[in-house]
Amino acid sequence: MTCLLRAAPVVAAFLLAPAAAGAQSAPARTAWGAPDLQGVWNHGTATPLERPERHAGRERLTAAEIAEVNAAQRSAEGVGARRVVWWERGLSDGRTSMIVDPPDGRMPLTPAAAAELRARPPAGAAGPEDRNLGERCISSGVPRLGGPYSQNVHIAQTPDHVLLLHEMIHEYRIVPLDGRPHLPESVRQWLGDARGWWEGDTLVVETTNIRDDQRFRGLSQGSMRLVERFTRVGADELRYEVTFEDPKLWTQPWTATLTMPPTDGPMFEYACHEGNDGMTALLEIARGEAAAVGGEFGSR
Repeated sequence: MTCLLRAAPVVAAFLLAPAAAGAQSAPARTAWGAPDLQGVWNHGTATPLERPERHAGRERLTAAEIAEVNAAQRSAEGVGARRVVWWERGLSDGRTSMIVDPPDGRMPLTPAAAAELRARPPAGAAGPEDRNLGERCISSGVPRLGGPYSQNVHIAQTPDHVLLLHEMIHEYRIVPLDGRPHLPESVRQWLGDARGWWEGDTLVVETTNIRDDQRFRGLSQGSMRLVERFTRVGADELRYEVTFEDPKLWTQPWTATLTMPPTDGPMFEYACHEGNDGMTALLEIARGEAAAVGGEFGSR
């Protein structure tokens, strides 16, 4: 809690940093001349991360298929009152996957990583520690590629730092741009250790030092290296690209992209634990199911 309180003034300073005045251009510039990425952007999409087998060999959907997907997304909003209120389903951009490299649109898993995923037991119920970090309101991880709700990110800038405030779990990353080295390898954080720089009009953010117990698609992020690229391509479009590297998990680096439109602010706090009855309900149901079949609680 002390660390969070100390960090609060830093975050506040970022959020109050003014953008450059004047008309938008491509790209807009801050008062100090850097590309202006500031604002609240939404990374929701109906495009899957990996290309489904039924679309093998196809990079894009037809116009009719896009219309069908988007119609299904919109009609689903009326099914179940809870989703009408807060579910952000996103729409298809016509691509069959967010992954653009390798060309097949699939994560190039090593045999060992594929075997690990097959061997993983279903989500446990022995106690809170057995559930994933998002359910426990600890961390939603990095990177953010779509999601069911709370898919906004607030970007703010100063000459030597960039702030990425993620709506989900209300997590933020403060990215230095001053060339400082990464933290020692022994220092591990939920969202890793980020360092940034500009390549032309593109902000590049390299992240290492992610905790071993942080996971992406079921795989430990402890030895991952992430390289994110943010490019403002117009007043209403922020292009996002992320490359994953980990020779233990993948046979080659792989890259995913998406386009983020702006959204009207403000972005409200995601207060995860206040009134959080979900975890209690999950564990009570699991205990009831185990008792009903005469099984031991927490057994698979």
